[in-house]
Amino acid sequence: MTDPAIAANGLRKSYGDKVVLDGIDLVVPQGTIFSLLGPNGAGKTTVVNILSTLVSPDPASGAIRVGGHDLGADPQAVRAGIGVTGQFSAVDGLITGEENMLLMADLHHLPKTEGRRVAAELLERFDLTAAAGKPASTYSGGMKRRLDIAMTLVGNPRIIFLDEPTTGLDPRSRHTMWQIIRELVTSGVTVFLTTQYLEEADQLADRIAVLNNGRIAAQGSAEELKRLIPGGHVRLRFTDPDAYRSAAAALREAARDDEALALQLPSDGSQRALRTIVDRLDTAGIEADELTVHTPDLDDVFFALTGDTTVPSQADPTKETVR
Repeated sequence: MTDPAIAANGLRKSYGDKVVLDGIDLVVPQGTIFSLLGPNGAGKTTVVNILSTLVSPDPASGAIRVGGHDLGADPQAVRAGIGVTGQFSAVDGLITGEENMLLMADLHHLPKTEGRRVAAELLERFDLTAAAGKPASTYSGGMKRRLDIAMTLVGNPRIIFLDEPTTGLDPRSRHTMWQIIRELVTSGVTVFLTTQYLEEADQLADRIAVLNNGRIAAQGSAEELKRLIPGGHVRLRFTDPDAYRSAAAALREAARDDEALALQLPSDGSQRALRTIVDRLDTAGIEADELTVHTPDLDDVFFALTGDTTVPSQADPTKETVR
């Protein structure tokens, strides 16, 4: 088995009497997207700063390894294998996009010819070639974010920390950034992502952890987290009144909607649960005209785990309809 890209045990950080991280454990497999969610002030950026060697963890923390290197014993080796794109752009607006790239190549001690080659390839990859000679101050928000990530890739890192990379971007630019992140992972890069957009984590992350009050409240895939929250159900709709009545008799625990000829059963939406319902209908010789699976979304998960009642969850849960 390959070592994880990131492994942290009992990560702790305090500032005076304020405990920011209270012994959190994280494991991020190589070549995956890991997303850390949490309310403002939960400590997401502190985690990124520690794992990227910008801030030291408390001495009471357990072992922390990034890219196969011990964070405390060999921070320079950790830095050599990672890239960081913070909440605030590192782009210098007074120089051109190309000059920003070449500056980064110089910081990585690349030979001039190699630096120009890498800069040109990355500018083309991120669709910035046409704007390469223009001052970065003239770039749109989405272009600056793309340039920011392109600069991060100059050193060919295998682990990239993206701290709220799409904050402030319009929906089109955000979706473009999602595609870039997916392509990075396809090429073998590991992405550690913090975000305030729950849809972003749902769309991108292989695994999600929810940070609250300095601790990990829960972690797992998006689907696993959604199943932690009650409220999931399956709705069966019929067009034939006789079939509806027969189904109601076969599924006596179902809530009935006689006007809509629909039945509703509690369910976590798993394949096993759906198969059980369908098998019971098959045994009774009944076929539903529509089967709809309703599951809580990540908004519901976030608010339930963080105790945040100031923002209501989405009125319409995510759902998948099978006809």
